[in-house]
Amino acid sequence: MLDAVDAALMRALQGDGRATFQSLADGVGLSRTAVRARVRQLVRSGAVRIVGVLHTGVLGMEALGHVSFTVNGPVGPLMGKLGEREAVTFAALTAGRVQAVAQVRVADDRALTAELAELRSLPGVERLEVFRAGSVFKDSHSSVRRLQDIEMDALDWSLVRRLLVNGRASYADLARQVGLSQAAARSRVVRLIDSGVVHVTALVEPSALGTNEQLGLGVHCRGDAEALGVRLSAIDGISFLASGFGRYDLVATLTAPDRCRLVEVLESVRAASGVGHVETWDHLSVQKERRGGEHLMDRPTG
Repeated sequence: MLDAVDAALMRALQGDGRATFQSLADGVGLSRTAVRARVRQLVRSGAVRIVGVLHTGVLGMEALGHVSFTVNGPVGPLMGKLGEREAVTFAALTAGRVQAVAQVRVADDRALTAELAELRSLPGVERLEVFRAGSVFKDSHSSVRRLQDIEMDALDWSLVRRLLVNGRASYADLARQVGLSQAAARSRVVRLIDSGVVHVTALVEPSALGTNEQLGLGVHCRGDAEALGVRLSAIDGISFLASGFGRYDLVATLTAPDRCRLVEVLESVRAASGVGHVETWDHLSVQKERRGGEHLMDRPTG
């Protein structure tokens, strides 16, 4: 099991996967050498992967829908079909009012309408409920910074693909791999991160930690949903959070190492100013979870 220092390092790396060992050391009160050893052990053990995640807007995937499924009969066949669909980036079998949930990312609302028509025809589906996301405040599998206008050339894409594999690759290694000077590689990487194209983060591996709990939330708010979303995004343990329209004002996913911590995060959400009724559903089994740009890793990197 991880101790409190490891947990603090993981949180810091989720915020900035390329943070220097010195800045990480300053945050936890250990030496730079000790922190370097801990981070390397976390990576070697498989507890975390430090990788780049791409902004979906770079790929033209501007429309995000959270879909809740009412299913007649076994849910397994539906989960298999959801796992095969390119537009589905997340799918989980759930306990609660609905039997499954999925996230769909497509180019626009017209494409979303077409995808929903396909989903309604899948095995056992009796009814869909759709939450159309507007603002995404937090997403551990995609960059959520505001995407700035940026022109990307072949070298930029080559750097992005390498960051998707190893988010902490040194500037020297990146420079050598793409044929740039170290200074030029650093300048390009900083530009890609600052513009919101890619975010380097730490992805926690539940199997390595021994346990992982996920809970979905549908939040009805009092007042401004956007302002509430900003406040809730500061809560540790929220791995996804978006405002939008549909059955809820906000949809969120909570992720925690155990039930006790999950309850603490849920209570923090319920206690937040502006939160009204909160509906929950348990993620019993996650069928699919794809990070932004993951499919690019299969392309040549030359």
